[in-house]
Amino acid sequence: MNKPGKPARRRVWILLAVLLACMAAAGWWESRRWVPDRARFPVQGLWLDAHDGPVEWPSLKAQGADFVYLTASEGAGRRDETFTAGLEAARKAGLQVGAVHVYDLCAPADAQAGSFVTVVPRDDGLLPPAVALDLDSRSCLQPPGEAAMQSELTTFLNQIEKHTERPAILMVSRSFESRYHLAARVDRNLWLSGDFLEPSYAGRPWVMWTATTRLRISGAPGPVRWVAVHR
Repeated sequence: MNKPGKPARRRVWILLAVLLACMAAAGWWESRRWVPDRARFPVQGLWLDAHDGPVEWPSLKAQGADFVYLTASEGAGRRDETFTAGLEAARKAGLQVGAVHVYDLCAPADAQAGSFVTVVPRDDGLLPPAVALDLDSRSCLQPPGEAAMQSELTTFLNQIEKHTERPAILMVSRSFESRYHLAARVDRNLWLSGDFLEPSYAGRPWVMWTATTRLRISGAPGPVRWVAVHR
């Protein structure tokens, strides 16, 4: 049997390349629409901040969002001036609302707590506060050691929990957990991240999961962070 010549082999490789490109495009398109199975995770929502731009709250509700967490403050001095308006609009659309503080490892705990409690009202209807913990080299060039980090974080948690009158949820990134092993040190519910795959990096069960950061949903101008609740 004659072996295929160079032109035939070239055509085969071109067809394979086209097929792989089509499969990649289909996977990319599907990733923009994927959310966790509602049968396993009946309560789902999203995390938004000012960078996500204006949203249409009734559309988000109609697309299946049960709740929204809104970034209220970052570090010691950055406060989201859109938080109050977002809180009111989301509630009007029928969404439950929670507040997020983006923690800065290099900023004093007292000042960070002050930023949070200035923006977030005392409100029994709010969901438990969430604290986003990540290794951000832009704001903290020399992260503290484990003992110093835990001491400052504990001070911060004590102050915001006194204000909100409920335990916080720790939104721990993979890199932060790898550096500080926080899940074993601080007894709080966990909010973990992992696109499409349920995360296990904390070594114990989680209650919330940022399941995708790529979701395109009607009512939001760009991709959003979609969150599932484990009950």
